[in-house]
Amino acid sequence: MNKHMVFRAALTTSLVICAPAIAQTTGTTSSGTVTVTGTVPSLCFGGTLTGGSNIDLGVLIDTSTGLLRTNLPAPTRTLTGAFCSSRSVISVEATPLLTQNATGTPPAGFSRTVNYRATASGWSPTSAVFTTGAASNPAASQNRDTAFQSDITITLDNFLTGGGTGLRLVSDPLYRGAVTVTLSVAD
Repeated sequence: MNKHMVFRAALTTSLVICAPAIAQTTGTTSSGTVTVTGTVPSLCFGGTLTGGSNIDLGVLIDTSTGLLRTNLPAPTRTLTGAFCSSRSVISVEATPLLTQNATGTPPAGFSRTVNYRATASGWSPTSAVFTTGAASNPAASQNRDTAFQSDITITLDNFLTGGGTGLRLVSDPLYRGAVTVTLSVAD
């Protein structure tokens, strides 16, 4: 029993002696700041084409006159989910419908070209418009001043026979043109 008493007395004494050291504080606080950074690059995604990658206009001429039809069915196509993370430019370019097999110079009174207007709308306040066969296309590129996301609708209209409306089209199983819509980060 004496051994336990001596041990208790020694333990109590050491706790009393250490207590002031344990209770002491410095009275100051120290902190540090770690900066967290990241980047988001300027980028654009032109969307996913819906409605198919081909616009089939069917028979281009009125079979009773041989002249270009005025009621060509041109269904719209949509680029869904397009976005740009910064200021951007939308541009549209098109090539005329040209014969793919009858590539020589057409005889007098005939043409192998169909011109049209291609429009990309829904991105910028003013639609981007390109007309094949035109001397210039100043509205083919349009700016958007902020980051944006939207669907872009592509339409074709104003079909005209290259060389004049009085010309007939040369027979060919395939007239082909193309429309390209480009969405890019603006400088």
